[in-house]
Amino acid sequence: MVQTGGHDAQRDLQGFFMRGMMLAGGAGTRLFPLSQVVSKQLQPVHDKPMIYYPLATLMSAGIRDVHLISTPHDLPVFERLLGDGSQWGIDISYGVQEKPEGIAQAVILGESFLREEPFTLILGDNIFHGPIGLEAEVLEFRDGALIWGYPVEDPQRYGVIEIDDSRRVLSIEEKPDRPKSKLAVPGLYVYDGTAIARAKELKPSQRGELEITDLNLSFLNDRMLRAVELDPEITWLDSGTHESLLDSSNFIATVEKRQGQKVACLEEIAYQKGFVSIEAIRQTIQKMPSSPYRTYCERAILG
Repeated sequence: MVQTGGHDAQRDLQGFFMRGMMLAGGAGTRLFPLSQVVSKQLQPVHDKPMIYYPLATLMSAGIRDVHLISTPHDLPVFERLLGDGSQWGIDISYGVQEKPEGIAQAVILGESFLREEPFTLILGDNIFHGPIGLEAEVLEFRDGALIWGYPVEDPQRYGVIEIDDSRRVLSIEEKPDRPKSKLAVPGLYVYDGTAIARAKELKPSQRGELEITDLNLSFLNDRMLRAVELDPEITWLDSGTHESLLDSSNFIATVEKRQGQKVACLEEIAYQKGFVSIEAIRQTIQKMPSSPYRTYCERAILG
């Protein structure tokens, strides 16, 4: 497995350093029989593997030290796909979740990577399109926990939060019959270093998992949980079913066709963020096979 060092220069030059984690585990049962072939987070969303999109979210926020957790079966495929991240000027390391025992378990599994420092956790099947403000929040983050709220018409299907005018979370409920708001909680979280100890104190739920809602409740009980309410014009896609996977592909395809710009092109993001030089990107593109993706990179980056 790839184990790479952190970007200490980022801490010195930018005055902050935050690690990122991606959880790409789970059985993907709702995508059966597709999930028998390849992990849910490796399914195609238009022209890219699904995992490209959450990785693009982290990179766009300036996060360059990333730890990906997946199943023993799927992890080698992620390693072949993403490598150590050096082609994008980032560090990617890997960890195993032997069984799907909850999102909060990933925090415990990543303990040696996180080193009790602040981190961003994103689920591998969450796709955001539009300015969600993660980079600004990362720069300003000091302690506690930060989650996002997205307005939906059917909040009873999700974890739901209620917030006040100061962005403090007043309540969290998991799939409530009578939601107190329409703000669903997407799979994006920022935590301080106490998240590891808090996760270790959690008890498995009735389905035998360490629930991320319970971790958030731990911060809520200490009045240390804040939320960002996303604008309805921002798109959040959770691609965990056949229908939502198709909808996500159609949405990305439509956006790219109309705007003439790819969503989650990691090479383009890496160059725009200054993670790599133009010569390094040129070498990366030259290694690509002839394809529409390579053609786009040549046009959009190399000119």
